[in-house]
Amino acid sequence: MADVEAKVSGSKSCSRKWSFGIDDLNGTLVQNFFAELLGTMFLIIFCVGSANSVALLSLGANSPAYYLTISMAFGLGIGGIVHILSSTSGGNVNPAVSLALFLDGRISLLVALAYIVAQFAGGFAGAGILYGLGNFGDNEIPPMGQNIIIIPEHIDVVHAFFLEVFGTMFLILTILATIDESRGHAPSYLQPLAVGLAILVMHIFLIPFTNCAINPVRGTVWNVVTGKADEKTLIFLFAPFVGSLVAVPLNLVFFTKH
Repeated sequence: MADVEAKVSGSKSCSRKWSFGIDDLNGTLVQNFFAELLGTMFLIIFCVGSANSVALLSLGANSPAYYLTISMAFGLGIGGIVHILSSTSGGNVNPAVSLALFLDGRISLLVALAYIVAQFAGGFAGAGILYGLGNFGDNEIPPMGQNIIIIPEHIDVVHAFFLEVFGTMFLILTILATIDESRGHAPSYLQPLAVGLAILVMHIFLIPFTNCAINPVRGTVWNVVTGKADEKTLIFLFAPFVGSLVAVPLNLVFFTKH
């Protein structure tokens, strides 16, 4: 998510401009780089890790209780991570969010690229740690939580792609609304909570179809580390970026006060 604290409170949408960001090449960017790396690592370890809980798997992978519990783990977990990172990088922990913030003129190209690199690095680190700590190499229980087409006889690649696009659009629109200074939101825990609730709702909706990625890192790194990546994994890499590309102008035209 973008800076939900005071760092965004002084800017106006009409004065934001795209920037390469050479002035951002400083110690603060290094700090924020590692904040994004650690935040995304936590996302994979704890949120994807929740989908591998033996206790939750005992509920049955197709049970409503399993879907709801995993959705809560992702929504509340990511909300907490955003809150932790809000005074540094702002808690993007999602390349689609960083792209949206660049397109909206809130961060520079250099910052966006640095964050995306950090997010993928943290994601792979988190996936490696989760795989190792879960002892999946010697465990009879296979790793769970990969992004796949859950019921291929019901939906195909195109359906899955657009489901992920619309899910990401909803997330990005929620984020842009929470950081819209014209709405007079006072910086507080409510912004991360709003983001977390949006993620929770999208997981309830999308888990039965795609296991819900709405994040290129979440949608790819665990598939790769567990050996489940294939050509369909590209859906979960690219669809969130498309969702961002659509959501930003949509927000500007229809949901921003002019």
